[in-house]
Amino acid sequence: MTAARGRTGRPPLTEERKAEVRLEIARAAVGLFIAQGVAATTGEQIGQAVGVSARTVWRYFPTKESCVRPLFSTGIDTVAAALRQWRPGRPLQEAFDHVWTADAGLPGLDIGALVRLTRTEPALRAVWLQTHDEAEPAFASALAERAGLPADDVRPALWAAMLNAALRAAVEHHAYRTTEPAAGPEAARADLAATLRTALAVTAAGLT
Repeated sequence: MTAARGRTGRPPLTEERKAEVRLEIARAAVGLFIAQGVAATTGEQIGQAVGVSARTVWRYFPTKESCVRPLFSTGIDTVAAALRQWRPGRPLQEAFDHVWTADAGLPGLDIGALVRLTRTEPALRAVWLQTHDEAEPAFASALAERAGLPADDVRPALWAAMLNAALRAAVEHHAYRTTEPAAGPEAARADLAATLRTALAVTAAGLT
């Protein structure tokens, strides 16, 4: 009897490793976009920066501009998680204190430089806006759960839209006026955190 032949080649990647690869590709793409512009950046260059083939890049992302999506969505996911942990009767600011100190899960990234690119690159702008658009249901679900409201109640959807717009406006405000990175990444992150706190303070009354 012939023994069953096992599978050859590398084992399939776990979902966790796939997420890591997506984030590595995203960081590499942003670095190239900032250094040489979006138009001059190719999928081959992005792959080389990560140590993978261009084919692998396209397996994860349909376009080079969409490579930045994990960097946008990571921040959105962090906000949704903070909302789910926001305890009734506690200030909204309190729910996000750990987010500012943890740099929204993106240590070392100048989110302002990335968002500034969306101002002149329509394809990147589309990814930025789509990410926020898709975030609202997650925000609404977390807010509905906190308030003990059914999923089809309009109020959580309105609260989510308010919060989403405020956070996007705050990040863009920070990015568009922080055009000189000379102050360093720590100063940039501190400015972003302060701007986001202001956005939360402005919207908190409508989210209680």
